[in-house]
Amino acid sequence: MGISGDNSNVDRLTHDDEERFIARSQHGDVEAFNHLVLHYQQVVYGVVLRTLGNRDTAEDVTQDAFLAAFKGIRSYRGGTSFRAWLLRVASNMACDHWRRTQRRPAESLDTLIEDDEPHTPSLLNSLIITGVEGNPEEMLLSRELQELIQQGLETLPLEQRVAVVLCDIEGLSYEEIAETTETTPGTVRSRISRGRRRMRNYLIAHQELLPRNYRLHKE
Repeated sequence: MGISGDNSNVDRLTHDDEERFIARSQHGDVEAFNHLVLHYQQVVYGVVLRTLGNRDTAEDVTQDAFLAAFKGIRSYRGGTSFRAWLLRVASNMACDHWRRTQRRPAESLDTLIEDDEPHTPSLLNSLIITGVEGNPEEMLLSRELQELIQQGLETLPLEQRVAVVLCDIEGLSYEEIAETTETTPGTVRSRISRGRRRMRNYLIAHQELLPRNYRLHKE
């Protein structure tokens, strides 16, 4: 159940395949579970990495998350998204790791529900998923942008960060995020709205590092 950064090995599972591998995994079939690992390792690793910010740590926590998922897969009852269940395991482990390594408690996140910042999610998604190949100067710029986005995410309180990553980078719905984080869609909306506002302010403060067509301006 190793974690690989090579997307070429990702299994393409149909819904029926997934259900079959889950059922076999629930009976202790490691080979079947490895198919699920190959299918989901990139999304799980991405969420953990964006939560923790360190590649080595993210690899370790992702590995631990898959091991925990295998041990606990009998608790998955079906009828809901397996991806959401798996991301719940991974995000909980990432959050636990983060809290253990921080000296101050997480800020309370759910006191306000503010209007969404419509430009921030599309900006985050565009910058995160853009892969640049060939031109060394463009590749350097891409790496710098990735670092900027990660630094901005790390300024968010933990629960806001997880919600923003799941919504604006991984594309989960509010309902899926609520299921993943074991909270309500209203709470998710609050966390995402406040996280987007903080992220928007961070990007405005560092907009000289963004490509011109992605720069944001104060309203």
